[in-house]
Amino acid sequence: MDKTELERVQRYLRTLFGNPQIKIVAFPRSKDSAEVYLGEESIGVLSKDEEDGELSYNFNMAILDIDLE
Repeated sequence: MDKTELERVQRYLRTLFGNPQIKIVAFPRSKDSAEVYLGEESIGVLSKDEEDGELSYNFNMAILDIDLE
């Protein structure tokens, strides 16, 4: 993903969740995924999916049971 794409998705997530602390950082060796942060904490992975001429971005967030305590 290029810088423009990351900024567009970051702006969308900030608006969607009402949180300006969301930040998306590209993985150095990956062209189709990036890490999503809330402040300084990594909260998930963003992946770019291009299939059948359609483009989408998938956000995957794992929640560990120890985080629920």
